[in-house]
This record gives sequence, C-alpha cells and structure tokens, in this order.
Amino acid sequence: MLSRIDLRGSSAAQLSREKLAPVLPRAGLDVEAAIEKVRPICDDVRHRGTAAVREYTLRFDGVDLPSTRVPAAALAGALETLDPGLRAALEETVRRLRLVCRAQLPGDVVTSLGPGATVTERYVAVSRAGVYVPGGLVTYPSSVLMNVVPAQVAGVPQIAVASPPQENGLPSPAVLAACALLGIEEVHAAGGAQAIAMLGYGTAECAPVDTITGPGNIYVAAAKRLLLGTISTDAEAGPTEIAIIADETADPEFVAADLIAQAEHDPLAACLLITTDPGLADRVDKALVPQIAAARHRERVEAALAGQSACVLVDDTGAALATSDAWAPEHLEIQTQDASSLARRVRNAGAIFVGPYAPVSLGDYLAGSNHVLPTGGTARHTAGLSVLTFLRAIHLVEYERDALAEVAPHIDALGGAEDLAAHVAAVRVRIPRTEP
Repeated sequence: MLSRIDLRGSSAAQLSREKLAPVLPRAGLDVEAAIEKVRPICDDVRHRGTAAVREYTLRFDGVDLPSTRVPAAALAGALETLDPGLRAALEETVRRLRLVCRAQLPGDVVTSLGPGATVTERYVAVSRAGVYVPGGLVTYPSSVLMNVVPAQVAGVPQIAVASPPQENGLPSPAVLAACALLGIEEVHAAGGAQAIAMLGYGTAECAPVDTITGPGNIYVAAAKRLLLGTISTDAEAGPTEIAIIADETADPEFVAADLIAQAEHDPLAACLLITTDPGLADRVDKALVPQIAAARHRERVEAALAGQSACVLVDDTGAALATSDAWAPEHLEIQTQDASSLARRVRNAGAIFVGPYAPVSLGDYLAGSNHVLPTGGTARHTAGLSVLTFLRAIHLVEYERDALAEVAPHIDALGGAEDLAAHVAAVRVRIPRTEP
C-alpha cells in the first residue's frame, strides 16, 4: 500500500538532511509564488479596508457581507445551541490547555552582575492578537482553543478571531461557539489573504493587531509572510504531516489507524512510517486495506497515502531517529521498545507522541499540548504555538554610579574600536576620567 524507501545499509551518521531531502516525500509549498497572487489583495485591503475585504469575500466565498464583524447574538446563539457533548469536550480541552499554558508562563529573571548592576528580563504580552481559524475541507473549533487559550494565559488584552463565512454569512457555528465559550467578543467573517491583511493592516471594523497566529492554506501562509515585519506570526503552516518510528513491537492496527487519521486532513498530507522491521511494514500494509475501505474520507486518505507518503526501512532505531530528524515532522509518533528514552533523543519535531497510547489525535484535542505546529521541515528551527508566542522579552537595565564606573574603561575601548565617540562621551559625561 505504501511505497517503500530502503535506507538499510546507511548508518545514522550518513542519513543527513542534505542526503535525504530529495528522497523523503513531502508536498511542495511554493509560498513565494503565492505571494505574488496575494500581494494585490493585501495592498487593496491596506488602502480600502472593509470594502476590499467584503469584495474579496464575495469573490472567493460567494457571500455578500454587510459587515465582517459577527454580531454578539450570533456568538451567544451558537453557544446556546451547541451539542452538550461537544461543549463538554471543548471545556475539558480548555481546562487541560490552561494547565499547560500556565506552566509555560515565565517569571521575571533578575541577573546580578555585581554591586549596583542588574539586568531583569521581563516578559510582556503583545497588546492585540489576531487568530485565524481555517474553514476549508473541515472546520476547526479546536483551533480556536489552541490559539486563544495561550494568548489569554499570556495576558493579551485584545484578541480578534477571523474565520471564513459559510453560506449564511457567518463562520462555522462550532467555531462561533468556541469563541463564545472563551469570552471572545470580536469575531470577523473573513478568510484567506484578505483576512490576514484585515488583521494586520486594520480596517474601520478591525483595529490592526500585533501578531497573527493560526493555520491556513498556502494563500494564508503567503499573506502572513508578506506582512511579516508589520506583524509577527507563529509560523507558515503547510499541509499536515506525521512520521511514525516503529519497530517489531508496534501494533500494525495502531500504526495504520494513525496514518489514516493524518491523511484524512488533506490529500496533500504527508505520512511517513520509519521502521526497522520489514515484517511490520507488511503487516501495516495489510491493516491499511480494511481501515481505508471504512474511512469516511476515503478519497482524501488514498490520495495522501499514494502521493507524498512512504514506508522507510532502516537498520536500527538510531538510523530511524536520524531519518526523522532530517525530515523534521510536524507530528512524530514513537512506537518502539523504550520509546520514552528514544523520544528524548529527538532534535527536530513539532510535537512527539510517545508509546502506543499517545496518538496524534490525542494531541489534536485533549492532550493539553498545542496542535498548531511547524510543518514542511520548519521544526528544525521553529517551535509550536505556546504562551511564548504572545510574549516579548524586555530587558530592564539598572546600574548605579559605581557599577557604571567599573565598566567605563571597557566602554572606552569598545567605543573607540568602533569609532563611536559619542557612545564613549555618553558614559564619560557621567563618569569623568580620572587624570593619572
């Protein structure tokens, strides 16, 4: 069922990113090409504001909005009519997320550099955050929680949510209910690049934000890159992906189910099974057949598994880990002997799911971790969404006169070497040189 890539005979040291990049499958994401498509949209929203957002919403979503702002009554009504089981699940997700987010909150760090000399690192939340919640093949109330809860725990005073409208001119009822559950009063019916531009540049109905988070399609990613500098962003989210490191102890039914669960997100989803056991690969292929046949989104699953997905054969868990690190997956499952120990050797992954009873589906909803994670190999340098996404570190420098005097000669030397005499003078006006 899965195509096979045989890396047996290669040691962990030989399995570098440079060597494996052309070998391991992954859906392409040409953000640069998309930027040229979204640039005129973003520029138009920047100059014409709400009118431009409404026009693009009509063009791309087929909805003529009187306003992007969702009425308060629609938010309240969505929560009132929400299925009780779904509400209970959302509330439990929020509870677990808040516990993890509160543990992430850093306190002030004070460093003493000598008598009368301290540097304090303070963490301050951005003033206003924009959250984008996609609404394409699937609607994601869980993404509301994953973005909003960390922002709230971080202390962001203003949060605006944008999500594409459905035929009735409103975002998904589940998305609205999740917003209402969290007390979010500002929700905009807008999607795509025009929503990112609305949040970033501001309109008459939406004040500009300082940071924008949340996944979306390639045009959302392109708009976020285009506005980078005007705002900060979490990451450029591409098609979702999973790697599973498994050995002969793994349950093939579990592995097959987890591959399918990721593949049902998107035909461009990438699924990689990395195994030391060719027999497991055969067993997983066998388990995939009836599970795919029973899948609700069978066409999506088949497209993803036949496209940018594969089973990689390696000699040992060290080679498996090197292969995974080179691919840097959004989600990494480890279903091996001593999985916990192996997980602590991982360098590149958005989130790691350890053992047979920690599937990615758990992380998507109720693990307490965040499911907004880096894709496309960016886990090599980018972390998933957290409280820290909404915080800025500010240094508070406090020196007394004697402490400044102690370092003044060093400033003389450094300022002189860089030909910045005014820098030296700014210190020496306070601490005159003592004549020998």
